[in-house]
Amino acid sequence: MFTAVTIIILIICAMLALVVLAQNPKGGGLAAGFTGAQQIGGVQRTADFLEKATWTLSGALMVLCLVSAGLQQNAGPDTLNDLDATEQTTGEPASSEAPAEEEALPE
Repeated sequence: MFTAVTIIILIICAMLALVVLAQNPKGGGLAAGFTGAQQIGGVQRTADFLEKATWTLSGALMVLCLVSAGLQQNAGPDTLNDLDATEQTTGEPASSEAPAEEEALPE
């Protein structure tokens, strides 16, 4: 499930980047190619579509990021219980580091 959400997040990021790059910082963007305001689906409709697409994609990205944060498996109580069980069965602390050996001092 986490992998699927991550893939969807990457797809939305790519789409959002394309929509933002299609816009002109001064309001032209793809709509600048349409010189006549009389055209069907003219300049204003293209700018409205790009703005709505930007808001929709950014909202979806935010929601999916929150969902993925909820799905992540981090060091919670289960992981800590596993470490305690390892320590109780072996009698040694459960760590990834090897115990340090004391060096003999020359006499």
